[in-house]
Amino acid sequence: MNIAYKILRYFAFILILILCLGTLQYLNFKPDTAFLKLKQFAVRTGFYLPAFYAHIFGAGTILIAGFLQFSKRVQANKQLHRTLGKIYVFGVLCFAAPGAYVMTFFIHRGPGVFSSFLLQNTLWVIFTLLAFIYIKDRRVDAHIMMMRRSYALAFAAVTLRFYIWILTVFAHGVAFENNYVIIALLSWIPNLLVAELINYNHRRNLAARNLKGVAG
Repeated sequence: MNIAYKILRYFAFILILILCLGTLQYLNFKPDTAFLKLKQFAVRTGFYLPAFYAHIFGAGTILIAGFLQFSKRVQANKQLHRTLGKIYVFGVLCFAAPGAYVMTFFIHRGPGVFSSFLLQNTLWVIFTLLAFIYIKDRRVDAHIMMMRRSYALAFAAVTLRFYIWILTVFAHGVAFENNYVIIALLSWIPNLLVAELINYNHRRNLAARNLKGVAG
């Protein structure tokens, strides 16, 4: 593992911890805490709060569980790897993604932002479900590549907030609709492209091993 990769891993983990620690303030379950102050109309509907809590606490859990799956020590411990995998899949399909679907209908930042989050969440559900199906069928390589796609979309929760912070500190925030459309798309599309690049190399290495095996 080279130094640059280690630095990126540590940086990603720090961002995940910051996001997870930020959710702790909502453990008081008061409907006007922090971000919720901006969503009082949505809160009054009765649908938003359950979805919000399911999403933020589910997302925090699956981000940590998914991140640990990249550790070779965890991968070598089959029981731990399987347990973390179940936590991740259950957390995505039963809490984080359903909550995100409901929250998407209360964004009100234009059709571009709505479409971006809706597509991202739908792909997230599809990739996670396929990854679960593949491992049940013992299609290990297909499972690994699909889980990379799934986690790339899960990590969008981190990159979205990172871009918002960057714009807030160095620019004019996200007050303009076009700014939010841009960061909504940037929060997950580059992540998915990175996952596809890694999967491309995975397929090449797999093909090379298969070719070597045939030649041998």
